Amino acid sequence: MEFTNIFILIFLFGFGIFLINIFTSVWAYKDSVRKGNSKEFSLIILIGTLFFPIIGLIIYLIIRNDS
Repeated sequence: MEFTNIFILIFLFGFGIFLINIFTSVWAYKDSVRKGNSKEFSLIILIGTLFFPIIGLIIYLIIRNDS
């Protein structure tokens, strides 16, 4: 019984992290488009933040003011 509760908590935590990753990636893509960047550049931002969530988002936040 305790193993099931721990598994559910770990699953919910992982699912929450996954959802946060999706939301921040979509936000970075929309923000990049809104700032006037090309669709190709915005797509690279989307892919970068999806596959490298923390580092990709930090890099985007640093370069977003330069673009």
